[in-house]
Amino acid sequence: MKIKYAVVFVFIVALVIIEKESNIISRMSDKMMQRQTPPLTTQSSPDYSKTTPKNLTALDMLLSRVNASEESRTNQTEERREEELQNGGRKNILLMATTRSGSSFMGEVFNQHGKNMFYLFEPLWHVQYTPTKTYNSSFLPAIYRDVLQGLFLCDFSLLEKFLYPPPQDHVATWLFRRYSSLSLCEEQVCTPFVKEVFERFRCPNQQCGPLNLTLASQLCLSKQYQAIKTVRVHQLEMLRPLVEDPRLNVKIIQLVRDPRAILASRMVVFSTKYQTWKSLVQDGQVPENNEEWKALQGNCDNMKRSAELGLSQPRWLRKSYMLMRYEDVTRNPMERVEEMYRFTGIPFSPEAREWILRNTQTTQNADDFFSTQRNSSEQAEKWRYSIPFTLAQAVQRLCGPTMKLFGYKFVDDAKMLVNKSVSLCEDKTFH
Repeated sequence: MKIKYAVVFVFIVALVIIEKESNIISRMSDKMMQRQTPPLTTQSSPDYSKTTPKNLTALDMLLSRVNASEESRTNQTEERREEELQNGGRKNILLMATTRSGSSFMGEVFNQHGKNMFYLFEPLWHVQYTPTKTYNSSFLPAIYRDVLQGLFLCDFSLLEKFLYPPPQDHVATWLFRRYSSLSLCEEQVCTPFVKEVFERFRCPNQQCGPLNLTLASQLCLSKQYQAIKTVRVHQLEMLRPLVEDPRLNVKIIQLVRDPRAILASRMVVFSTKYQTWKSLVQDGQVPENNEEWKALQGNCDNMKRSAELGLSQPRWLRKSYMLMRYEDVTRNPMERVEEMYRFTGIPFSPEAREWILRNTQTTQNADDFFSTQRNSSEQAEKWRYSIPFTLAQAVQRLCGPTMKLFGYKFVDDAKMLVNKSVSLCEDKTFH
């Protein structure tokens, strides 16, 4: 009998020692986690608290408690890290859209925030159109991601590899749409004007010389916020390393628009690409094998796939993703922009408010396809009068599932298409 009690006593002591060692290890782990980034696991530990099989030994039960405790500590650590990032440090925003979806306007909403914002307009343009690199297009998404990671860290070195002509001593003779960034035209990066150097996208209000990327990097680091607008990132899942990088604190806003409106706008702005099949459209035919038609299908599929992933809120993307319809912004610009600022954790500045008021009720530059000054409520509906019903119907067949996900109504006939009293955008919230 004494031997039996002795065995039980030894077993209890062993359990206590194991538990204490587990606590010591967890404390050491927490200290180490403060120094380096913890790897994010895609699968959580099994939960044994709900069922206890008959063959579960005491040691198995102890291990399950240790695993559950470790998972709880991991969740608490991630929550603390997220809270710290929200309360201080740099904040980064990626505006993810497709061509002719209103992304320039949305980018300007952040560009106009004020002196504490560093904004870049389509820096990935150089990656797509560089004449000095040849690579398989399947590698592009990964390259885009790596360039974005560097830029969010205010490191222009990787982007430099795609600039042409190649920068000399980190000085670029031109950067695509430099004038669209207030930051890149600030005094700190406005080097002396060089007569012999032709720069395609000069700053609008002052003559600045070629862009010194070292100065641009320093200016970027001095800002608390950064926003990048791009229409070249098509798949949300490719951005996971950016979201999980604790140095970045990046929030993603996916901007979507009615595919029928996107196509109508592209037909006007990029008219030469559609010249060969405009006559077919006028005759009631749809050239569905056309390259641009296939591109629209790819856009629809990618928008839907990314939105479904974002709205499902996987653990790695939680509180880091927002879906916004262009139509909602045009109907209630102030309210929607304020919602986006609230999501990013950035204060909605008086400068941004003033810009929205000034640029959503104007008729200036109405013929400028790339202008951000529009009567926003009229602009959202303008496409309905520029494409025939047969084309709108064809887009509905092509992008039907995407339209349903985003709440875009189908038109049944030509009269419904141009009936302004009928909204083609359902009231819908995305969380």
